[in-house]
Amino acid sequence: MQRPLPSLAALATLALAAACTKPAPQQAAGVQSGVIVLYNQPKDTAAFEKYYAEKHVPLFASHAQEIGVTRVELVKFPATIDGQRPTLYRMADLRWESRAALERGIATAGFKAVAADLANFATGGVTILIGEKTN
Repeated sequence: MQRPLPSLAALATLALAAACTKPAPQQAAGVQSGVIVLYNQPKDTAAFEKYYAEKHVPLFASHAQEIGVTRVELVKFPATIDGQRPTLYRMADLRWESRAALERGIATAGFKAVAADLANFATGGVTILIGEKTN
């Protein structure tokens, strides 16, 4: 039996994860910090997915080393717990070893280019939060 080929989004996610993954830092290096990007439902999900997989994720991956992320997780929300259409469509969870590393990363030209690209496909709006790991 022939297996279906993985989607471009899945391949791009794997490439991004491979480019960004490092061993977990020790707590002594500081409290792990992150940027959480919450995407609202886009006007056209197919157009969002195509752009995200073919343009945005590769753009981020090309700057990942400069930005200094230590981990990236991409999540798609197909439904709420009760089966309804969620307000949020996707989430990107980007991690750095410390708040200082995060601040250096988001100040780079690469991060600014990735952030500027959001306007090209996040048609439902986006919320970007900075957080610190608490467990």
